[in-house]
Amino acid sequence: MDNPLDDDEFGHIFASADRVPGWLTRDQARVLHDEARRLGPDAIVVEIGSHQGRSTTVLAAALRSGTVVAVDPFITTRRYAGPSVRVQLERHLSDRGLSHRVDVVADYSRAVRERWSEPIDLLFVDGKHDMGSCIDDLRWRSHLRPGDRVLVHDAFSSLGVTLGLLVAALPSRDLIFLDRTGSLARFEIGPPSPRSRLLLIGQTGWWVRNLFIKVLLRLRLHRIARLIGHDQPGADPY
Repeated sequence: MDNPLDDDEFGHIFASADRVPGWLTRDQARVLHDEARRLGPDAIVVEIGSHQGRSTTVLAAALRSGTVVAVDPFITTRRYAGPSVRVQLERHLSDRGLSHRVDVVADYSRAVRERWSEPIDLLFVDGKHDMGSCIDDLRWRSHLRPGDRVLVHDAFSSLGVTLGLLVAALPSRDLIFLDRTGSLARFEIGPPSPRSRLLLIGQTGWWVRNLFIKVLLRLRLHRIARLIGHDQPGADPY
């Protein structure tokens, strides 16, 4: 049964996070909030890909105590303004009084992971969306323990992330697929059952639907996309 106090607290957290640009729905933010809130004292959450901090602020505000390690190289690309994004992230954290809960690490996920030596309690993957990067980011799970959670954004929405999950998670012996909220997939560390593998395979139908919507959006057929349930005007499914 939901705790009304948690519901009220989450409402305030999301109202604040919703002012930060980015791609995270209210329902997905609730998953992040609840997963961070269930952690014990001095928890360590590793977030791969922070952008301006929409998800970072949710995770940091929900922690009872501990640190969010926000890993992002903040490189300049056609879509992102590199170092200025880090400035915006740090401003958003400061404005919400969350700077003390977040360790911003401006480096590549693999480089940080290769020098990392301590356990973590929760992994949120929202980094570069090609297959190789997704597979590599999932290797952070070696620092988790049985029962800990892995959250992956843009699962069964992005082609690269979906292929990465099918290659890395489907045959794995330590990733149990739990469920999906939009494109946010939730896994648990542990031996997967045949049922959990079938549930993971079953998400490919939603993936095909999303690929079709992306084609419609590229062809500017927004009305048809709306008719088949796409309610995020101007944005790919997430």
